[in-house]
Amino acid sequence: MNNLSLGRAGESAAVKFLKACGYKILEQNYHKSYGEIDIVAMDGETLCFIEVKTRENLDYGHPFEAVTPSKQRNIRKMAKTYLMEKEIENIFVRFDVVGILSDPARVITIDLLKDAFQF
Repeated sequence: MNNLSLGRAGESAAVKFLKACGYKILEQNYHKSYGEIDIVAMDGETLCFIEVKTRENLDYGHPFEAVTPSKQRNIRKMAKTYLMEKEIENIFVRFDVVGILSDPARVITIDLLKDAFQF
């Protein structure tokens, strides 16, 4: 499975998982020319910007490890853009990461790391 197909399958699995956990999905693949947020959702009263990382194995570490400081900076920038564009103020904001291990035929594990990093 190529990386694009793996990523899309992972995002689809993440949406189903997050809904089952009680999240309300607001947007998927919110993007601008300088970046993207995989999923924007509400978890109760908290607005969550969610990065999804999918890997076929642990050869290069857990999917959470792929959310590098550089990736975090880009997600923060995108979150600020989203908040300004939607004119959202005075709300709790959180950054979550969904890590998925998957082989071509099925999802093996899905892990959720809430509050993975700070604004």
